[in-house]
Amino acid sequence: MESSFRSRTPAQSPRPFRVAETGDAGVYPGEVLAVSELVLALSRLLERSFSTLRVGGEISNLSLAGSGHVYFSLKDRAAQIRCVMFRGRALSLEFRPRDGDQVEVLAQVSMYTPRGEVQLQVEQMRAAGKGDLQQQFLELRDRLQQEGLFDAARKRPLPTHPQRIGLITSPQAAALQDVVVTLGRRMPSIPVIVYPCLVQGTSAPASLVAAIETANRRAECEVLLLVRGGGSLEDLWAFNDEALARSIVGSRIPIVSGVGHESDVTIADFAADRRAATPTAAAAEVAPDRAQVLRGLHASADRLRRAWAAAFTRHEQRIDLSARLLRPPSALARERQLRLEALAARLSPPRLDRLQHSLVRSGDALLRSMRVRLATEARSLDARTAQLELVDPQQVIRRGYAILRDGSGVLMRAPEQLHEGQELEVSLAQGEARIRLASAQEL
Repeated sequence: MESSFRSRTPAQSPRPFRVAETGDAGVYPGEVLAVSELVLALSRLLERSFSTLRVGGEISNLSLAGSGHVYFSLKDRAAQIRCVMFRGRALSLEFRPRDGDQVEVLAQVSMYTPRGEVQLQVEQMRAAGKGDLQQQFLELRDRLQQEGLFDAARKRPLPTHPQRIGLITSPQAAALQDVVVTLGRRMPSIPVIVYPCLVQGTSAPASLVAAIETANRRAECEVLLLVRGGGSLEDLWAFNDEALARSIVGSRIPIVSGVGHESDVTIADFAADRRAATPTAAAAEVAPDRAQVLRGLHASADRLRRAWAAAFTRHEQRIDLSARLLRPPSALARERQLRLEALAARLSPPRLDRLQHSLVRSGDALLRSMRVRLATEARSLDARTAQLELVDPQQVIRRGYAILRDGSGVLMRAPEQLHEGQELEVSLAQGEARIRLASAQEL
């Protein structure tokens, strides 16, 4: 018998479905939903029914994908639910989640449609019961950072070859053995001085500060290691103390912090001159590698030997050349004797007399030539003076003549230039005068 309805496959375009205002998914009467339609309806129903909420539980089945996404289940005694935290959100995590951790998440309820599973899409995650501590940590970090305690400019450089290394930790801490083994392997010749203190508990901050002060007062080390193994936030809380941070900053000896695992970050890490991921890494920061140092010394010795050999060869060649150029003192004395004799011959008295006689003759000839030239020039000067006197207007005036000029200095050469009442300048042999031509009435 043929069925009175046909089902649709997911590949077909689903018809619109309706969701009742009460939140219940509804379908059209007499129709059969495809699985994808049902899952999509449930997904929308969940999104409408739940806003972003906080959920607490225990992490299990944790998986850190290569893409950076974090997948896990959140469970309690009665139930569990799948969770996903995408890479962009996971980068903001301030701790490394592990199976068994009690956490609180801020998440959105959603549906993973390929499997039809309800899941939480996590936006934030923090350790359960540690929210107050985390907030205290962030507030102290921001305040000290604003004061400049964490500025890179105030960080002190570490010594490249320390004579002694100070270790601030608990004698019972596992980190002590790790650091000592690492230092012994890298540079066993460097002495290590341990300043014992507490690294956990309410008395630990004061104990750590006292150890730093003791190391500075004794001033027997070039660098200090502040180390402790990993643990929970509460276990490491002593290293989030403000007094300890200020003691680290005020230390005259550089301090390297190696507290917890790589993912653990404390206020002491920010205040220290150098932060190492682990106690072992802190030891590697301050102790040079013995094998590497030896290789460097051998290389320096080889360079020194080659430089010395080259310098020795150069000096040897210079000595050989100087030996070839060097002559016996007797030969030099003989050569200088010959030069002196030649100079003495050139400066003999007869030659000096000839030079003196020649100078006297040259002086007499020069004197005669100068006298003749002076006489010739004097005659030429007299002739030119006589010629100038012939054309001198003053000579003409002295014979009784006069020169007339008008008021502007123009010479009067013709009667037409004269007119009645005109003022004239008259130049005579013994001076000048001003005259005015009278009119006929005045006469």
